[in-house]
Amino acid sequence: MAVYKLIDGFAHKKIDFGNTQLIFDFMQQTPISKFLRLFLYHSLLIINYSLIFIFMSCNTQETAEIGGYKTPQLKSDVMSPEILWSFGRISTLSVSPDRQHEQRATYTVTYYDKEENRSYSDIYVLNLADGKISQLTNSKSNESDPRWTPDGERISFLKDGQLWEMNSDGGKPVQITNIEGGIDAYLYAPDGSKIAYCKGVKLEPTIHDLHPDLPKADARLINAEFYRHWNGWVEEYTHIFIADLQSPTSQQAISQQITTGKDIMEGEKWESPVRPFGGVEELCWTKDSKSLIYTSRKKQGIEYARSTNTDLYLYNIASEQTKNLTEGMMGYDKHPVISPNGKLLAWESMERDGYEADKVRLFVMDLESGVKKDYTTNFDQNAENIVWGDDETIWFISDYHATDEIYSLNIRKAEINKLTDGIHNYTFVSPAVFAGNSGLLAIKVSMSKPAEIYKVDTKNGKDEELSFVNKSLLDQLTMGKVEKRWIKTSDKKDMLVWMIYPPHFDASKKYPAILYCEGGPQSTVSQFWSYRWNFQMMAANGYIIVAPNRRGLPGFGQEWLEQISGDYAGQNMQDYLTAIDDAKSEPYIDENRLGCVGASYGGYSVYYLAGHHNKRFKAFIAHCGIFNLNMQYCTTEEMWFPDWDLGGAPWDRNNKIAQRSYANSPDVFVGNWDTPLLVIHGQKDFRIDASQGMAAFNAARMKGIPAQYLYFSEESHWVLSCQNGILWQRTFAGWLDKWLK
Repeated sequence: MAVYKLIDGFAHKKIDFGNTQLIFDFMQQTPISKFLRLFLYHSLLIINYSLIFIFMSCNTQETAEIGGYKTPQLKSDVMSPEILWSFGRISTLSVSPDRQHEQRATYTVTYYDKEENRSYSDIYVLNLADGKISQLTNSKSNESDPRWTPDGERISFLKDGQLWEMNSDGGKPVQITNIEGGIDAYLYAPDGSKIAYCKGVKLEPTIHDLHPDLPKADARLINAEFYRHWNGWVEEYTHIFIADLQSPTSQQAISQQITTGKDIMEGEKWESPVRPFGGVEELCWTKDSKSLIYTSRKKQGIEYARSTNTDLYLYNIASEQTKNLTEGMMGYDKHPVISPNGKLLAWESMERDGYEADKVRLFVMDLESGVKKDYTTNFDQNAENIVWGDDETIWFISDYHATDEIYSLNIRKAEINKLTDGIHNYTFVSPAVFAGNSGLLAIKVSMSKPAEIYKVDTKNGKDEELSFVNKSLLDQLTMGKVEKRWIKTSDKKDMLVWMIYPPHFDASKKYPAILYCEGGPQSTVSQFWSYRWNFQMMAANGYIIVAPNRRGLPGFGQEWLEQISGDYAGQNMQDYLTAIDDAKSEPYIDENRLGCVGASYGGYSVYYLAGHHNKRFKAFIAHCGIFNLNMQYCTTEEMWFPDWDLGGAPWDRNNKIAQRSYANSPDVFVGNWDTPLLVIHGQKDFRIDASQGMAAFNAARMKGIPAQYLYFSEESHWVLSCQNGILWQRTFAGWLDKWLK
């Protein structure tokens, strides 16, 4: 891949210090729907101890740090794309099983090497008693998914697609599996006797299977719906395997490695975990290690594509029988967790089939009687990332008024209480013991700070940072002020709008401003930290960002959330315009220099507003946006999405909701377009096909409107590679600067 030269006078070089070089990390977080939170689990890894930061600006100097790192010494305190890509990314936080004595936690952090255009990772251990951090791995391989073995003595992890174990100090690593094709995820049984792992299984013949005499044929023969998904072709089904496990030693022969297991879904043409975002959190063992509970959507073809009805299944190892625990529950049922005493099962559940943004309820089942109960009937919020504290307490995270906070459920009292409050998002929570005192271990982010690990007091919700992965870099940067503002919408409702100001903001000056249009459409404009849609990065370019929590977003009750379904061009569009009109009334915003940006449904919003903005904006940017709703219905892969969101098919002429949706397709209003447009799209975006971006760009050019198309041949609905990510940021800023400065 070509190495792009950086602009704006930066000269970049690779610095060598013996065998080390500092590297970049990129972890793409996209604000496309609540699943994006889930997408966060998938890529976060850690910097290689033997590598040193490749920092890409001539206005930086490298300085040695404790632990062998090199942190760039900045000569400017303002964010740049290169600085954004230099942050370490914490992920896969796992607490050791013994809660009565000294507990420890493993985690990974990722950095990216720009020149190699790849990530490096290593594993760390945090001692919760004294806060001491130790690095355990030090190689050019990516070690990921660290977890404690059930006895708490060793640490398991994935490396090169295989399962490994090592001592808790990082010593004596031993390869546990040698499975053909590698594995994707794993989970130890509580008694340590078995392991469940996930890997792809080929169940459909390819062209070469059908026509072995045509080895150079390059084609796919498709017979059913759901042949591609998000960013890949459906060529395999991820199945769960169970294998016996013996405690290894460094002297074990290779022949003793696990090479195969029992496929508990043999022959089934569906998967677990459920694509595209499901991970090991969709599996759990029963306390006695005799059964495994997993999530699956056991449907095929068009039926699969039109449904969100996942269920929880219990597989009994002795009988080899599978039982549906949530039969008759029609929406998403996922994230099963067993209580400490093994008697209760809790999980996240949605009520309606085909509606991926339905309220996330918290259900608990008595495994002996099968009786289940919804504990969130009177809780008008989502309950996600659930974890047991003790046999009567469940901790979970919920979005409330555009921040993600920690809540507790008392099973005996059926009582929910909010623990934390602030300008932040918690993305992970787990019970832990700190020097004999119980508390919570959590990961927290904000618009102004990437993920770090925190200790949270269960009595007052106060937190204390423990990891400090990015402190040396953050100490050198000035972030823009983030302001929460409540305004009145056109229909006199209260709407929360985030305002993000440039670093060193001066209220006596006038600034250009950007209206941010959220994707999803029912995701959240909370305190997320993104490596693409990063508000501090946008503000550092000299813009004020206006980010409204318009109709259709969670955290403000189901009525507010559900307004957008079947009404893409309705009240939520007025909410956008109300937000920017309110902001531009400020004396420090230049109403003649306004831009509008967004991705996915936010891209639809940009294309639609381009035909309805009444000359408010001077520049638009749409990434992976929906331009033609008719085309979207026939080219997207998850058919339940347009069926629910658009109301049905375009040929259903008697369906008033559907016909209203298609009548408000952005392409219908191209005749009103009059404003410069940047279109960004990836060829491997199977959620919203790349032809949508091409069509919008072509339409603008044929109208004689200044337009540019940033096309990524290898990216999907997201931009995941380092160099492409930096190119995205440069092109994004360059387009706005051209028309707004």
